[in-house]
Formats: sequence, structure tokens, C-alpha cells
Amino acid sequence: MEVRHDWLASSPHEGFEQLRLKSRPKEPSPSLPRVGANFYSTVKQQDFSASVWLRRKDQLEHSQQKCIVIFALVCCFAILVALIFSAVDIMGEDEDGLSEKNCQNNCRVALVESIPEGINYSDSAPSHLSLFQGWMNLLSMAEKSVDIVSSQWDLHHSHPSACQGQRLFEKLLELASRNIEIKLVSDILPSESKVLNDLKAKGAEVLYMNMTAYNEGRLQSSFWIVDKQHVYIGSASLDWRSLGQMKELGVIVYNCSCLVLDLQRIFALYSSLKYKNKVPPSWSKRLYGVYDTQNKLMLQLNETKSEVFVSNSPKLFCPKDRVLDIEAIYNVIDDAKQFVYIAVMDYLPIVFDTNAKRYWPYLDGKIREALVLRSIKVRLLISFSKDTDPLTFNFVSSLKAICIEVPSCSLKVKFFDLEEENACFLKEQKNTSLPKLNRNKYMVTDGAAYIGNFDWVGNDFTQNAGAGLVINQADVGNNTSIIKQLKAVFERDWYSHYAKSLQPTKIPNCLNHKLNKAVANKTAMN
Repeated sequence: MEVRHDWLASSPHEGFEQLRLKSRPKEPSPSLPRVGANFYSTVKQQDFSASVWLRRKDQLEHSQQKCIVIFALVCCFAILVALIFSAVDIMGEDEDGLSEKNCQNNCRVALVESIPEGINYSDSAPSHLSLFQGWMNLLSMAEKSVDIVSSQWDLHHSHPSACQGQRLFEKLLELASRNIEIKLVSDILPSESKVLNDLKAKGAEVLYMNMTAYNEGRLQSSFWIVDKQHVYIGSASLDWRSLGQMKELGVIVYNCSCLVLDLQRIFALYSSLKYKNKVPPSWSKRLYGVYDTQNKLMLQLNETKSEVFVSNSPKLFCPKDRVLDIEAIYNVIDDAKQFVYIAVMDYLPIVFDTNAKRYWPYLDGKIREALVLRSIKVRLLISFSKDTDPLTFNFVSSLKAICIEVPSCSLKVKFFDLEEENACFLKEQKNTSLPKLNRNKYMVTDGAAYIGNFDWVGNDFTQNAGAGLVINQADVGNNTSIIKQLKAVFERDWYSHYAKSLQPTKIPNCLNHKLNKAVANKTAMN
């Protein structure tokens, strides 16, 4: 039987051709070239994206850097603006809206004195409002605030004359209980003073100044500001002895916010130093002086045209435009045409350093200049006590010597003695009474007055903190003139039996003993 194969039935060429076609490798797929192109384009796209990303990253980093720089510049600008505005304040925007344009300059002024018991003048001698009554009047007028700077804070004592101090303290407590703002500046810690501690407990703000850290000095400033309208400045501090045992003098100026505008800045300067151990390298313009020797405050004092400015010490505490106390004294002496009357507790042109003392010629030299070069009549009234430094007599003798054989030179010096003559040892031994001193610190001329917190001792002006008030008046003839009143006070004391011309050969025994003891100690050391 014949078997037929279909695939053999076809021609051999045709079958071979089919086998060849079946066995021939397949042509590459037309899609492979497209895959390569896509891959290439993808890579190119990725490269482009990467470059775009890198460019964007660079732009982003650059933008961030620019932002950082701009931010830093803005911050610096903001800080600069803050510093500028802290130093360049617009007048009138830093004292409760008070400015030179809207402040009160029609003011009333009154001398206040503390005269110890037993001190008697003639019936015709001028007398003034007592210091105690003046202070109580100020506290009675207080409705908003009482700011006090004082070197002493001792109103309590068992002595009968201390009752006025106790009444003053009770009045301050009453004001604190009525929520009247009370600020007290002191270089005494509250814990060291019962007065400060008790007032602080009642709500008063006590601002402590570390004077020993600033200038190795003390706070001798003594002034009050009540309701930003009324001012006291003078020799007395918040000490019961100032009210009953010491002879003190000061002025109270009522309804005079223009004056407050300037004095308040000294108070603000003290406040800015509270509990700090160093003075800032620069002061804010908020603390700059408003008035000075070239730009005096024009006002009416008891309807008398006056020019006024406030001074300050030491130089460390004097911002721009603030007059130093010694410059204020210079200004008053230089403006004098006829006379200069000076009343101080101590006259000692010396600076006592840690291990030595040196001559401090400034005020002493200014007096000599006025005497010799300008023929100004000078009267110097110094307080006398057992603690008067014997060198005082040497300097007084030196001043007097400059006028020898100079016809136009007129200098007289007296010592105001409230103790019995030659009774120093007796008083020390029996201790039957407390010492009484004349602690006045002022100067008056034919046209001006300076009332301050310092004796004329070198260390007071170079190291200690104090303030002064200068009043110039052209018309000193009328009875309302404070210059005329202060001159009358000086002449009352000068011509009283308490003022004595002590010669070196007539120095009281206690001072001779003190001087001889100092010489003996020096000889022993050598």
C-alpha cells in the first residue's frame, strides 16, 4: 500500500524554501529601534530635568541667600532705628506729654529753713517757712506721685526733737496707703533703713544706687518732685536731725512743670541705674539736659522775670547738655558784678584719694580770680564744729594773703558757730545735747543764686552725686525777688553773734588739740 506524504508531494524546492524560511532567524522587531529612541530621549529629558533642577536649586539657594541678607539688613536697620529713637527722642513725648510748649512757667518760689531750737536772731531778722512745714505742704498737695532723692533716711529717734520726723514718716505712709505713686532713690539698701523698708512694704518703690561701684562716692543729692509740678531742692535730707538739730536751707518751687521737665531727667537717670553695678557707656537722649548756661529756662518766679537751669554731678552722671555743678558755680561767679556771698558747712579744696590727698584748685582758684582780676567783694561763711578740718584755716589764711597790699581786693571769712565757744571737750564728755551745725550750701551774688547739695570740698564734686539749682534775676530790688531774700538770709547770719572771725592764734582748744595730735602722729611716723 502506498503511503503518501503531502509535504513530499510538494516540489522539493518549495519544501526547502519553506524550511529555509522557518529556520531563518526572525528579523529584528521594528519596535526595538523605537525603544532605543525613547531611552535616548528619556535620558535627554532626565538630563534636562536635572539641569533645570540644578538651575532651580541654584536660584533657590541664591534667593535664600538674598533673603538672609535682606533679613539681616532689615534687622540691622530696625536695631539702628531703635537706637536712633532711643537717643533722639522727640521732646514732649517722654515726660507724660509735658514739653517746653505746654509746661507751666509762671511759678511761685519760697525759701524754707530749719532753725534749731535755741538759735535766736533779732526781731527784725528775716524768717521763712520752716523746712518741716514746707515738706508737709508738699505731701498734702500730692495727688498722683511723690519722687524723693535723699542721702539720709532716718526719721525715727527717741529725742524730743524727732517728733517732726515721725510725723513726716506717717504722712508718707498715708500717701502710700492711698495708692499715690512713691519713688525713693537712695544709696542705702532698704534692709538697712527702717524708713525705706516700711515704705517699701506699703507699696513705695525703692531705687537703690550702688554709688561705691560707680565712682567710689556717695549719694548727696537732695530734691523732691511732687505731681510733676512742685519741686524742693536744698541741703536737707530725710533725717530727723535736719528738722530739729541742723540749720538747713532750700527752696520750694510751686506749679513749675517747666522746671520739673529738666529735674525729672536727673531723677530718671538715677532710676535707670537701680541695682546696676556700672554706668552705661552712653545715655539716652531722654536723659539729656533740657536747659543749660546758654539755653536757660525763662520763667516768672513770684512775678519776677528769671532764668533758671539745673546742674548735676559728678561728670560720670552728666549726659549731653547737662551742666556740671562746678560749671554752674563758675557761671554764677563770672556773672557777678559786685559781690559773691558763699555759705557752706565745709571749705576744703582737697581731694582725698585712697592713700594720699591732693590740692583741688578749681573753686579756690575761681575765688582768687574774682578777687584779684575783677575786684569782686567775697564773703565766705563756713560752719564751725569740733569736726572742722584744721586745714580749713590754712586755706582761709592763704586766701586772705592774696589780698595783702591789693587795695581793690576784698575778702572776709567768718565761721558760724552754734556751739558754745571752747566747749568741745565738755560737750563730748557730758553728751548733754546733740551737736548743732549750719549745713547751708548756697551762693548768692548781685544777680544770681546757686542752691545745691555740696559743701565746697573736692571729693564732693569729683565723686559724689548731687544736684544744684541756678536762678538768675535782673530785677533784684523788689521784695518778691528770691535773690534779694537769699542775700538777706546771708547778711542775717553774717552779722549775727554766731558768726565769728577766728584767727589762727585763736583756734578753739579742741581744734588745736586735733591739729597737734595730727602733727605728733606724722612726726612719730617719720
